[in-house]
Amino acid sequence: MTSSTVTSSQSPRPPRPNLAFRQLRGQRSPGEFAAAVRRAARDIGERVSCDARYVGRVEAGEIRCPNYAYERVFLHMFPGRTLADLGFAPRSSVRGRGARDTEDTPPVHTATPAYGTGETPGAYEPYDTQDAQDPQDPQDPYETHDNYEESDVLRRAFMTGGATAAAASLNPFGFMYEASASAAGRPTRRVGAGEAGALEEAVRRIRLLDDRHGADGLYRRAAAPLRAAYELLDAGAVRQTTADRLHSGAGELAISVGWLAHDSGRFDDARSHYAEALATARVAGDAALEAHAFCNTAFLARDSGRPREAVRAAQAAQRVARPLGSPRLMSLLALREAGGWAGLADRAGCEQALARAQSLYERGPSEADPEWMSFYGEAELEGLEAQCWSTLGDWPRAARHARRAAHLQNPHFTRNIALYTAELTDDLARGGHPDEAAVAGMRVLDLLDEVQSSRIQTMLAATARVLLPHRRASGVSAFLERHASVPRTA
Repeated sequence: MTSSTVTSSQSPRPPRPNLAFRQLRGQRSPGEFAAAVRRAARDIGERVSCDARYVGRVEAGEIRCPNYAYERVFLHMFPGRTLADLGFAPRSSVRGRGARDTEDTPPVHTATPAYGTGETPGAYEPYDTQDAQDPQDPQDPYETHDNYEESDVLRRAFMTGGATAAAASLNPFGFMYEASASAAGRPTRRVGAGEAGALEEAVRRIRLLDDRHGADGLYRRAAAPLRAAYELLDAGAVRQTTADRLHSGAGELAISVGWLAHDSGRFDDARSHYAEALATARVAGDAALEAHAFCNTAFLARDSGRPREAVRAAQAAQRVARPLGSPRLMSLLALREAGGWAGLADRAGCEQALARAQSLYERGPSEADPEWMSFYGEAELEGLEAQCWSTLGDWPRAARHARRAAHLQNPHFTRNIALYTAELTDDLARGGHPDEAAVAGMRVLDLLDEVQSSRIQTMLAATARVLLPHRRASGVSAFLERHASVPRTA
């Protein structure tokens, strides 16, 4: 694996901001624009994992020319424009691939990609198409190779294969050892920006796969990446900025793995991972990471029957997050607090927190919104409010919000669509509408081929018990029979 430092005698060339691309984004936040890119990709059959950080890198000029998948998406989004119109450099001018005889020659991956003289490491995009894939080198189908060095690490470290095997193991030493240095018995080098970037990409990959498939097929395979992340911290970093990225990345990965445990019903494991993330945040003085850890801790406390702890954790998260300047983050944290108040049967406290969440949400997105909050839109707001009213036993109101959540959810978040529809199924069943509940329940069962979530399965099982006395209602018997035939996740 190549070092992240520049070996040329010349100074790295600072990237030139891509002002044309920034102008095309307009008033949308990076997260909102990234969501638009993903929607456009689906329109033309491409798969890209664009997020706010990718948009930021393009606008900062770090990505001088996109890979072929992104090129097709951007030209679809802005018909009539060329890459030059979008502020990108010609392919022939980007270093690192200029020596190739033809642009269509399949790229040859080496252990140590060579950067051109004066090229900033990680500042160019590789041009691998996703059409010519080496069958001996299986890749994540959503990998977009945002950085040559990072993608080389991730190709070895993080491979996926659908809903049931969405993440394979990451070699715990893959980040830290140069193959040649290891073979020669030389001391390991300190960690650089390439490893930090690969760690950040691993976090995105887990989140992306969870959005589509749920947690059950991922959790056991996520332990190796997490161990590797903390070994990176122990190895030390070349620069303080890299050390900060490593702390943040390791903490975010601990939260992501904790969420996989949480969603698959392993509450004790989740609590441990969230505590690890919180400790990492405090060691690094990372307020954003600390707020995220408290946010998930509050959610877990609510789900595991500790509503007072949920309130305290959500309030602690709000204290930490307030200086960060993200109304959307504060909105989500208010919803976490509302969930705790609902668990305490404190309707007044819940309503106050819900009103605050709505008011903060209406302030709109901002540049300060954390990258991990890409899931939080109007659908999630409605879904979390539905859970509050359900906990308080107000079934009609809960069903109304759950129905809106399922309708509003971006198709990208398959798991959340299943979750909101399962919530709707339960609210309808408990609210005296077994026939409508059966219809909604069938929609959830349709999604279980793609989504593996013990959380959703547990909800459906509880709803099935509620519907048992209503077998004769329209559609209920068919739902119960089909639900009974669904294999349970181990």
